[in-house]
Amino acid sequence: MFLSRSWLLLIFINIITITSKFYPIHANAGISSMHTAVTRYGTVVLLDRTNIGPSRRMLRKGHCRDNPDDRVLKHDCYAHSVLFDPVTNEIRPLMIQTDTWCSSGQFLPDGTLLQTGGDLDGLKKIRKFVPCERNEFCDWEELQDLELVRGRWYSTNQILPDGSVIIVGGRAANSIEFYPPREPGVLPLQFLGDVKDDQMDNLYPYVHLLPNGNLFIFANNRAIQYDYTTNSVVINYPPLEGGPRNYPSAGSSVMLALQGDYTSAVIVVCGGAEYGAFVQKSTDTPAHGSCGRIVATDPNPNWEMEDMPFGRIMGDMVMLPTGDALIINGAQSGSQGFELGTNPCLNPVLYRPSEPVGLRFMTLNPATAPRMYHSTANLLPDGRVLVAGSNPHYFYKFGGDFPTELRLEAFSREYLSADRANLRPVIEELPEKLCYGQAFEIFISVTLPIVGIVEVNFANAPFATHSYSQGQRLVKLGVTSAIPESGGAVGGKYRIGCTAPPNSKVAPPGYYMVFAVNQGVPSVARWVQLIS
Repeated sequence: MFLSRSWLLLIFINIITITSKFYPIHANAGISSMHTAVTRYGTVVLLDRTNIGPSRRMLRKGHCRDNPDDRVLKHDCYAHSVLFDPVTNEIRPLMIQTDTWCSSGQFLPDGTLLQTGGDLDGLKKIRKFVPCERNEFCDWEELQDLELVRGRWYSTNQILPDGSVIIVGGRAANSIEFYPPREPGVLPLQFLGDVKDDQMDNLYPYVHLLPNGNLFIFANNRAIQYDYTTNSVVINYPPLEGGPRNYPSAGSSVMLALQGDYTSAVIVVCGGAEYGAFVQKSTDTPAHGSCGRIVATDPNPNWEMEDMPFGRIMGDMVMLPTGDALIINGAQSGSQGFELGTNPCLNPVLYRPSEPVGLRFMTLNPATAPRMYHSTANLLPDGRVLVAGSNPHYFYKFGGDFPTELRLEAFSREYLSADRANLRPVIEELPEKLCYGQAFEIFISVTLPIVGIVEVNFANAPFATHSYSQGQRLVKLGVTSAIPESGGAVGGKYRIGCTAPPNSKVAPPGYYMVFAVNQGVPSVARWVQLIS
């Protein structure tokens, strides 16, 4: 019997709904994670703010934090950061000294997590977390001999082609600066001041490094292409219709996978709050459901509009190993801020970039736990998405409609279901370090014979906070056909020829999760360091 495309699509949607689901992975992380990052060892740094009061995880004995200016706990023996190991399910407390409320972060080329700014005593702070093996000890280091030139609260970090980090914006900070510091220290960025409105809406700007080396910076409803080397605006993009899109009205944004000749970069911005919802403290104003998509590198760029199945604010957009984007978490009404969001958006949505307008969004199976203000979502090396946090209250509050959330969950797409196990490749051999443009081989095994091209994709580990993953990037490599190493027998080994990214504008130096993707099914990733 012949089935039309619409019927086939409906059947496929039903299958996805059945097999995509949330799994509990830890009942109590001890803290509600406002900021989350996955290290090159597969461990996960969870980070809240320090002036939150008692958490549900104690620091190591003898390692309390003393701060006479803390309004809640002047002698604080509670952890406000922890290290989670998804493999062993263990959680270890980490010690953070200064306030990381609404701060920013990014991994450096050597795998160190750089963490900057915050509130109060953390406003100018620079912190580092050097990750370690599971059987070793590592903790936060707060730099004493170096601080930010300008206080940064609600700013965005982005690694640059030379391995340095640009720090963009923040509350009352319409400027940029760099780590390591550069002269003259701070450079003005008038664009951020121009787009500020009476409820701000220019905080946590979306910053994407384009493959031409410039930055795409989006704030409120406008965007520029910015040359940070000359402190000049190269392109003013057309405004994006549909109201403000950044904090405190934030939707989310991703740059789609870089591929082919790597000259084209496509940016997607989805969701946001109705203008005025924040200042009016309107918790029942419906969120926007529109998305804008633009080819940022096009000489005549314009926004292409489409609608999500749900209006959504505070949603996280996560680039998956396949090149699809997962939109997860958030609310359907209100705005960002304490007690300002309602009507949780429990259904994740899959955004499939290669489909035509009208067919790109697919609704997935719902969560049971609301994840709204101060929640996060991060891709794990096994292809799942770790979901953490959600605390719409000033302190921890475990009663009411939207309690502080300490549970950790993993969202698993249908590509990890048991009926796809025969298609899931295993990476057997891969270099530990690669240079730009280097030709190399990857060896994989898979149960069923390979019948098409196996993709090899690089995914970095971003810093997720406030519905945006700072520095998020997916790069699809040029590959050859998979060649059987053992006569093509079932369960055999295959060799794939690959070429590393051509330069650091396409993929800045650092550690990447390398996924082999066979018929839409990703392997467990192996970590590779990309070096100059």
